[in-house]
Amino acid sequence: MTTIQANLLKDIPSRVDTNVTLGMIKTGKVGPKHLQAIKDLTLFNDEKISDWLDISVKTYRSYKKPHSEIKARIKEHAIMALSLIKHGIAVFDTSENFTNWLEKENFYFDKKAPIEFMNTNSGIKFIDDRLTALEYGDNA
Repeated sequence: MTTIQANLLKDIPSRVDTNVTLGMIKTGKVGPKHLQAIKDLTLFNDEKISDWLDISVKTYRSYKKPHSEIKARIKEHAIMALSLIKHGIAVFDTSENFTNWLEKENFYFDKKAPIEFMNTNSGIKFIDDRLTALEYGDNA
């Protein structure tokens, strides 16, 4: 993780927290660097990330440019995804290990890969809750 990524993650909640997320959006602390950070902190391509955000690849790429006007729902989803990524890295020690876990079928996700739940905020929260369970000794 680079210094820039570490500094950006410092302000991101270490668990999915809708109150902190809303505060960050309302105070204007969310911008293009957060969308770029999702890409930088994961092994996923623009197509996969834009699918999570329910926007076109072209829109995702334009949102990563400085001074972009990003819709509030996209900012919210981005912060929640970054919180999840931060939590996942803490649980699995590396982004690669977390990514591998996200992509494997899992009993707790109806035998689907957790990544399939990344396209909704409630899905991100569900994944985050499973990470918390893992921290307290539940099975993966």
